[in-house]
Amino acid sequence: MTSTAPAPVLAPALTVPVELVVLDMAGTTVRDDGIVERAFARAANATGVAERMPWAEALDYVRVTMGQSKIEVFTHLAGGDRAKAEEATAAFESAYSDLIVEEGVEPIAGARETLEQLRAAGLSVVLTTGFAPVTRDAILEGLRWRPLVDGALSPVDAGRGRPAPDLVLAALLHARASAVASVVVVGDTASDIASGRAAGAGLVVGVLSGAHDRAALEAAGADAVIADVTELPALLGLAR
Repeated sequence: MTSTAPAPVLAPALTVPVELVVLDMAGTTVRDDGIVERAFARAANATGVAERMPWAEALDYVRVTMGQSKIEVFTHLAGGDRAKAEEATAAFESAYSDLIVEEGVEPIAGARETLEQLRAAGLSVVLTTGFAPVTRDAILEGLRWRPLVDGALSPVDAGRGRPAPDLVLAALLHARASAVASVVVVGDTASDIASGRAAGAGLVVGVLSGAHDRAALEAAGADAVIADVTELPALLGLAR
């Protein structure tokens, strides 16, 4: 008995069939519930990295730059002091890992099923994040998602973090996709959208389950904005 390969997926706004879906983690496939901000607060208290500005201003900057490489965010908050930024980044990663242990890690409702559906359709799936590998891997282990994805990348694996295109392009190379036009990028922040646009992805999708609202995602250049990742298969025309 011969098996039938999944039919090529051709979503609206795409000119070639989808081969690869690049998904952000926190806020897109993984519930955040303010854990990033709490980890930031612990890191700031431990290192004094944000002492040069009012706390409200520092916290607002963290919110605006959600999705970006944490070392770059802390470098700004430290006034360009790279050593202080590295100290704060290490403290942040440690705090985030501690919070995962204390509070647990949960997926966006339906995210696991969405990953399974994308893979069943014959698509490659790569997760990307602004977190360091140690935090990224702790999340993957906590959710037991390693068998569900083709890879998971942090800025250190790609070069620059978001909003640069490096993570998307590294995912394309990792998955051996044939063209950047065959890539779908999905994220909850303006930085995710900007990264997809800069890479030339065929479809860039914003989700409303995380840090930024519809206006911010559309202003960043999203081709479509959906409530959460569970609406992605329908957007791509995948049968349930």
